[in-house]
Amino acid sequence: MSYLYVKSEPRSVVPRKRLSLRKKKIFALSFLTLGLILFLSVIVPIIQFQLEYSDKFSKVLNPLSPQFYNHSSSVLGDLDTDYTQLSNWFVSGAGTTVTSSLISPSSSNYYISIPKLKVDQALVIVGSSDLKKSLIQYPQTALPGQFGSPVIFGHSVLPQFFNPKSYHTIFSTLYKLKQGDAIYVDFDHIRYKYLVEEMYEVQPTDLSVLEQRFDGRYLTLVTCSPPGTYLRRLIIKAQLTDNT
Repeated sequence: MSYLYVKSEPRSVVPRKRLSLRKKKIFALSFLTLGLILFLSVIVPIIQFQLEYSDKFSKVLNPLSPQFYNHSSSVLGDLDTDYTQLSNWFVSGAGTTVTSSLISPSSSNYYISIPKLKVDQALVIVGSSDLKKSLIQYPQTALPGQFGSPVIFGHSVLPQFFNPKSYHTIFSTLYKLKQGDAIYVDFDHIRYKYLVEEMYEVQPTDLSVLEQRFDGRYLTLVTCSPPGTYLRRLIIKAQLTDNT
């Protein structure tokens, strides 16, 4: 028996399509443009804040002074530090974290509203540490309505990501408050009305924001400044009014 083998014709090889030099340039330019847009979306709000608001808040420190900045960390803060935990906000002059406990033996909860910023009934927990879950009142500071001042901390990010219902972004537009703006606190079935009196910035190492004045009933709000960075702390001081 004989066999006949017929050699098939070779398959035609389809050449791979290669991007033309023009298309490569278009892709490269697109990625460069996207990167530039993302960079500007971060840096422009910070520069705008510095130009429009920084002078207004320079009551305590001269913004041109080297002492105005925290040189122990970058503009965005220490990347190894979780700034959504209040226990990491304060450092001593040597750069070590303040280790005093934030847990209050008699924790209390209440609510704060800032109509101008569309913050409505935001939860405040006394003596907690997780700023992703609530605003936090520093322990051993006065409760609302008492002589002295509750000192309330909130997290902030770049203003374009502000969401008044998210505790991760809730104080991002705090700098927009002005003297005379109202802040409401609902505590123990009583609504207290505070009016903004002062706004200024301090260094992250400045613990004077926790000090209590007992000549009146005050309220202190604290967040990072400029929003989206950890360079300084923005302080809002308000005083209780009888008009509720």
